[in-house]
Amino acid sequence: MMGKSHLVISTGVTLSVMNLLGYEITIPAVAVAAVSALLPDIDEPNSLLVRKAVPESLLRLLQVTLIGAAVYLYFAGIAAPPWNIALALLVGSVSFLPGRRLRHLFMLLIALALFAFADDYDPWNYIAACLLVVSSVVPHRGITHTLYAAAGWGALLYFASLGMNDGGSLWIAGGMSYLLHLLADSLTQRGITPLPPLPFKLRLKLMSTGTKKGSKVEHLCMVLTLALAVYVFVLTP
Repeated sequence: MMGKSHLVISTGVTLSVMNLLGYEITIPAVAVAAVSALLPDIDEPNSLLVRKAVPESLLRLLQVTLIGAAVYLYFAGIAAPPWNIALALLVGSVSFLPGRRLRHLFMLLIALALFAFADDYDPWNYIAACLLVVSSVVPHRGITHTLYAAAGWGALLYFASLGMNDGGSLWIAGGMSYLLHLLADSLTQRGITPLPPLPFKLRLKLMSTGTKKGSKVEHLCMVLTLALAVYVFVLTP
């Protein structure tokens, strides 16, 4: 499914089910559910979550910075000719990588910054950095689309929310929304491999992303989600 569909369906169903089960719907819970609805696609540089976190303006800034670094390496005298030319060409050529690769590079740079400068947020800085590194090198619908990743994300939210007076709503919102994303992707032709290295593939083949049939299925699921939300939050006393 597309990013907007995941956002609407996973978030809407999660919050509706939580309300039916008696959990308090707080702003942090809504935010966690929304992020978790998109989080499995962090391994796809053109996904909605990554494009919002790393917009085109940041990619342009990265390209300008790389070109500036290339010019600096050429004139700074760090290396003698012809090695200064080689270094400048190497760094400058990176700026011409496709957008997908540049986003991966940006994610790696953020990870390095977290490793180096975010000691005050230990251990979450290392966890976030490792997540960014893994997501930038694994194929789409790889490890992030497994039950291991869903369990790990739920566990992180559980331990992060210990001591908070939220009644467990954060980790439930995040875990449920993440799982609903995986369930939605299992409806597609490609499906998911939920328990690698086991070769079992969860693939119901009800739709194909980007096709007319796929769009109809997505729109139907979004309409049903909105109907559920209206019933739960408006019609239910």
